[in-house]
Amino acid sequence: MLQPSRKQNEATAVSVSVSASAPVSGRAWLMLALATVGFAVNFWAWALLSPLGPHFKDSLRLTSFQQSLLVAVPVVVGSLGRIPVGALTDRFGGRVMFPCVSAATVVPVLYLGLAGHSSLTALLAGGFFLGIGGTAFAVGVPFVNAWFPPERRGLAIGIFGAGMGGTAISRLTTVKLVKAHGMANPFLITAAVLALYAVVAALVLRDAPGRTVPTEPLAGRLATTLRLGITWQASALYAVAFGGYVAFSVYLPTYLKTGYGLAQTDAANRMAGFVLFAVALRPIGGWLSDRIGPVRVLAMSLTVVLAGAFVQAFTPGLAPIGTIAFLALAAALGAGSGAVFALVALIAPANKVGSVTGAAGGLGGFIPPLVMGSLYGAYGSYALGLALLAAVAAAALTLTGTGVRQSVTRRVPATHAN
Repeated sequence: MLQPSRKQNEATAVSVSVSASAPVSGRAWLMLALATVGFAVNFWAWALLSPLGPHFKDSLRLTSFQQSLLVAVPVVVGSLGRIPVGALTDRFGGRVMFPCVSAATVVPVLYLGLAGHSSLTALLAGGFFLGIGGTAFAVGVPFVNAWFPPERRGLAIGIFGAGMGGTAISRLTTVKLVKAHGMANPFLITAAVLALYAVVAALVLRDAPGRTVPTEPLAGRLATTLRLGITWQASALYAVAFGGYVAFSVYLPTYLKTGYGLAQTDAANRMAGFVLFAVALRPIGGWLSDRIGPVRVLAMSLTVVLAGAFVQAFTPGLAPIGTIAFLALAAALGAGSGAVFALVALIAPANKVGSVTGAAGGLGGFIPPLVMGSLYGAYGSYALGLALLAAVAAAALTLTGTGVRQSVTRRVPATHAN
């Protein structure tokens, strides 16, 4: 008898249960919508300091390193904080954790708006706790994952992931609100929205019936999570996909200003377009993962990242080559981010989805922004950072075609059992 090929196994792992697809309830879609809003609101808060970096550099006379540090602190804390928050979500559920994370983020937002913007030390302290908002991602993935059947999880988590567009809200509104109404204004508005969401989430959010609740202690679960192969595979892939997205959302305005001489407003608008395009492609990446498998989506996305970063490393003319390269990068990074957590939903044990999500986001999400900033500080150019992104994308593409593909293939029997 002929044995099925590896590609046939992979396709079967993704599509075998589609023919017997379980209906998705209206309540599941409502929970997804509320989780997506919560993710967007918390990411809005998480990104408040970055658009104001040039303002604080001038008003507080910061060095380029100090400005980069100010932007990086919430990113690092928000990324690493996902590790314990993801594990706590596995234990207590999104119904508890979403209101808690949102309410906790209100405090540093108010502090920064009312008193914490007069010195670098105060900004760093506020930025440290502002990082709490960045942990909302590790709450939403296991919460949404539990509400949807396996064959719909890629799309559902991709839709939830579109909440990363909250960073675009901050980019488009923060500076304008400060100029029109003073420093406190955007922070007060964001705090009010966070508080409102925390109340609504506490009243309306419900965890999925039959949610798998782990019983082992937190430390033991984290140790077990770090021993899972999918944790490290997802971390590496997420470092390229979402880490690349964060790096561009942080540094693209400066890159366009220094590399192409664009005005600050024009550069900010183009960055917002980059962010929105990436956000729009994230659900599509999840949807495609449900149809053709996350490995294939990741392979396509990483190939485009490799090509786009390589081309842009030579700083071609912005019209049309540079624009095409950036839009291709946005699409690939967005779709790739959606595929990474479709992969997690497919492979990770049900009671460890939050832990794996948190670890992957924490270990992978903050590295590229720091590398990009360091390289620019050392060499005064982003070309080396873009070349490095191309090289890392090539390595991730190799990992996807070998270890990740093998991990998915080994899940075929388990998928049949579902």
